[in-house]
Amino acid sequence: MEKLPALDTIRKSLSPGGVYRRSDFEDMTSNVDRNLATLVEEKVLRKLQNGLYLCPKKTPFGEAPPSENELLSKFLNDDHFVVYGPTMFNSLGLGTTQVYDKRIVFNRKRHGEMKLGDRTYFFHRWREAPKSLSKEFLLVEMVNRLKELAEDRDLILKNLQTKLHEFSSMKLYNALNRFGTKSTQKKLRPLLEKRI
Repeated sequence: MEKLPALDTIRKSLSPGGVYRRSDFEDMTSNVDRNLATLVEEKVLRKLQNGLYLCPKKTPFGEAPPSENELLSKFLNDDHFVVYGPTMFNSLGLGTTQVYDKRIVFNRKRHGEMKLGDRTYFFHRWREAPKSLSKEFLLVEMVNRLKELAEDRDLILKNLQTKLHEFSSMKLYNALNRFGTKSTQKKLRPLLEKRI
């Protein structure tokens, strides 16, 4: 069987909407950068960030964005992260009402603001990340980020004292110990101890 040229091999490996790292193609060609530059020029791939590429998926409404989970997994080269927006704090019923156009990636590898394709993410590096979002994790993160919120902070803390019974003590202790900053621990620990 005749071996396909490297560029064709790469083309055949692509899936519309797929996100790829440069390293995904290293076994297919001896000149990765030249081949990727050609595919970007031909609009077969779109460069999202250094070493990160998207194979565009066309829809009747234009190009579909990549799956957020796939995009971040490829970028971090890790699937141990959670993504949320501060608007999710509103679901806790503690007096937050603002709508934020911000995505925070709680992860083990990156820190800082980063644009990936058309989206901007705020990476928050921590020694570990939860496997999923829970209301107890969101509560701890809300208190971690209290100074960043355009809300009445005193009102939030006052509401927290009266609504703490709506959260699992065990899960909240666990989230506080694993994900709370020193300042957050100082605020929440006395409130939790009052419940015991």
